[in-house]
Amino acid sequence: MANIFGTILAFTVVFGILVFVHEFGHFFTAKLVGVRVEVFSFGYGKRLFGVKRGDTDYRISLIPMGGYVKLLGEGMFEKDRPVAPDDMMAKTRFERFLIMAMGSVMNLLLAVVIVAFMNGVGISVPEYQNEKPVIGWIETGSPAEKAGLKVDDEILRIGGREVKTWSDVELAVGSKPDRLVRLEIRRDGGVLPVDLQTESVTRYQMGYAGFRGKILTQIQMVLPNSPAEKAGLKPGDVILAVEGKTVYFYQFIQVLEKNPDKELQFSLERAGRVMSLPVTPRLEGSVGKIGISQVPKSVLKKYGFFAAIGQSFKENLRNVFLVIRFIKDLFTGEASTRQLGGPLEIANFSYAAFRMGWMALLGWIAVISLQLGVLNLFPIPVFDGGQIFVLIVEGIIRRDLGPKARAIWMQIGFVIFVALIVFVVLNDIAKRLPNGWSSLVPF
Repeated sequence: MANIFGTILAFTVVFGILVFVHEFGHFFTAKLVGVRVEVFSFGYGKRLFGVKRGDTDYRISLIPMGGYVKLLGEGMFEKDRPVAPDDMMAKTRFERFLIMAMGSVMNLLLAVVIVAFMNGVGISVPEYQNEKPVIGWIETGSPAEKAGLKVDDEILRIGGREVKTWSDVELAVGSKPDRLVRLEIRRDGGVLPVDLQTESVTRYQMGYAGFRGKILTQIQMVLPNSPAEKAGLKPGDVILAVEGKTVYFYQFIQVLEKNPDKELQFSLERAGRVMSLPVTPRLEGSVGKIGISQVPKSVLKKYGFFAAIGQSFKENLRNVFLVIRFIKDLFTGEASTRQLGGPLEIANFSYAAFRMGWMALLGWIAVISLQLGVLNLFPIPVFDGGQIFVLIVEGIIRRDLGPKARAIWMQIGFVIFVALIVFVVLNDIAKRLPNGWSSLVPF
């Protein structure tokens, strides 16, 4: 019950902020160009309370998920109706364009502001993500092993697209489940093509290859009275080697499991100093364990004021292109529809971010705000992008579309919108069904 309440609360907070910021963009611009805003509501449904200032009713409504603005004349296209000076249809197409576009602009701006703030405060990120994609570990029996990839191979391209970091590789592989992809790798000074048949893992149908980088292990937590605590290991320690041999993230646990009750010499880095400690894994069940939780080695990224803003623009611009590329890959079949997330997925991820702390929640809000801003500009009739598209067409033909054409456009949009909602909700449900049942869902 607590999880359900927490999920609903987290979703309400995240979705409420995103929609409220979006609608404020419409509100502010409408006021700026002289359009009467009849209602600015936080929430939907029945009006609970509020105050009227000028022509606008500022209200709190029953369902606290987002909000809306009601503009005079919005959606009213009859030819013979009287049009007041502060009616939306009395304004120029450019002014109406600004009103429609500013909702998405505010969502994009929110993402930039949040990421800039996080860059200024400082965030811990896995060190390997920005490193060259040089393979440090290959799982036995994985697609990477079957394709003939080797440790120390450097990945240059995936599917014809250049990859410069492990972050690029993870995105490229993750978006291609169950696909035959062409890799270009550098090995012994030469460049080789390698055909890799990816697999799909998890309910999100993420692509899996079975290789990882040279990721060092950092200790996140040490359990009380564990072998790790008795040996003197501490959170933040970075494991460099075991028994004089470099051991990367995915090998580390395997080494421990294979050596119960055997003293192992750990070489580690603590606060910039390299030191050595003997640790003896304890036999638990049939494997050795030392009582820690581990994460990839992290680094603190922190920028000055202007650098934080510049880096935020750079990161968000990159993410805009990633969203557009993902939509394109959906239409070409390169990406799986199971990777789409609907309201249930957003709610679950919101709760997970909520539990991880306020910085994680801010990061999640930034991600969803950017995606909402981009997707809402797509020319689907019920989206702002659909109305912007109509305004652009009218600007080209230099006349307004008739009421009948607009009505047909909106009806098409309503059908598309309902179909999208049904699709993403069913998609979310399918991810939660057992494997045998999920196959009954037709996508």
